[in-house]
Amino acid sequence: MSLTMGRRGFLKTSAGLSLTAMGRAYAVEQSIRPNVLFIMTDQQTIGAMSAAGNPYVNTPNMDALAKTGVRFEQSYCTSPVCSPSRSSLVTSRMPHETGVPHNLHQNFDVSLPNMGTIFREAGYRTAWAGKWHLEDSYPKGNAVPGFEYLQPIPRPERDFNGGNVDDKVANAAIAFLNRKDTQPFLLAVSLHNPHDICGLKEQGYPKPGDDKEIPPLPDNFAMDPNEPEFISHQRGRTTYGPENVETAAWSEEQWRYYLHRYYRYVEDVDAQIGRVMEALRDQGLEEDTIVLFTSDHGEGTAGHKWVVKLMLYEEPAKVPMIVRWKGVTPQRVDDRHLVSGLDVVPTLCDYAGVACPDSLRGMSLRPLIESPDTPGRDHLVCQLQINPEEEGRMLRTQRYKYVLFSMGERPEMLFDLEADPGEMHNLAAEQPYREVLVAHRQLLQQWMMDVNDDYLERFAVPVA
Repeated sequence: MSLTMGRRGFLKTSAGLSLTAMGRAYAVEQSIRPNVLFIMTDQQTIGAMSAAGNPYVNTPNMDALAKTGVRFEQSYCTSPVCSPSRSSLVTSRMPHETGVPHNLHQNFDVSLPNMGTIFREAGYRTAWAGKWHLEDSYPKGNAVPGFEYLQPIPRPERDFNGGNVDDKVANAAIAFLNRKDTQPFLLAVSLHNPHDICGLKEQGYPKPGDDKEIPPLPDNFAMDPNEPEFISHQRGRTTYGPENVETAAWSEEQWRYYLHRYYRYVEDVDAQIGRVMEALRDQGLEEDTIVLFTSDHGEGTAGHKWVVKLMLYEEPAKVPMIVRWKGVTPQRVDDRHLVSGLDVVPTLCDYAGVACPDSLRGMSLRPLIESPDTPGRDHLVCQLQINPEEEGRMLRTQRYKYVLFSMGERPEMLFDLEADPGEMHNLAAEQPYREVLVAHRQLLQQWMMDVNDDYLERFAVPVA
């Protein structure tokens, strides 16, 4: 078999096919690096994808990535809020370290190495298309550190929603892919939907001609009558994140139509992903490009009668994560390993042969992808800050999930996710689980010490 050079300088076989993992290792050794395509949606919960077995949404383009890559089913954001999570995705640091613990009054630390600066210093052309939200949602200038910002959107801020920006974001990404350039690239495509579900007051019944099946209510639709006071307090918030006030008087029919509308927004953004992937194929770049697909955070999707984000239940905290390099990564569903938004940058660096700074908190997923029996992490943490007085921390281990809120009665939650995936039975006050509870408290405290999170210093949380 003879070796030739592909369009972007990537090694190909004489038959025109990308090399296998052995060939990829050779290519990295020779400093011939693949392109990187990072695709992110906004507010997509992990189950909002037909590849995840959801019959009420049709996502052929996300599914196509899953069919030739590894889809992780235990994937968590670092914070169920747009800006904090985004700051982690590009820096591999926790929100309390990036200067962006919440959406308001951000101070993103541009001195931290980020995805753009790391790959640019390694010789990549780095470009960002779409939503940034650190701090401006759509910067008016080239204000994305480490990236060339592709500016496809001339409209004023009040018009920004997925329905009128995602096609323009995809257009900008496609134009970038169509350029004539042999320099390896990292292209981030940050799409807006299904975030439009936040406009709950504007969501109506299905439009005429919409014959999609109306989803049933989820099995965990009921609220816990003894839920932490913190959660009950958030249900009544009328300022930042007031959506749960708007839903308080909804009928079950309205809840079902909300799910219906949410899945339509997911399908809208899936179509834009399809356009970008088609352009990648048309340019002959598909087999020369690592694609990583995820979302910044999830969506409540009526679990515990919760909508949108700003909570540490599974639906807002879990997000899709697919790593796909056609012809290199296997096709597999990984339902075992705990993965985090912190892992995006280390994973891309590992596959591209780019050196990672020591400051990164995440881990490369490549060993788990190539050898599924490889042990992963034994726990991860998700942070929530609604404002400087109202916060929460979530610790996920292989079987259990522990949550500690900063205020109110009953501030702890403990769930056995193997027996209770819908989080319907809080075990925190049950004596048989006392040792499990204490062990998770201690593990969270140790993690806070390791990453200089002063949560417990700022809040004297009364725990039993």
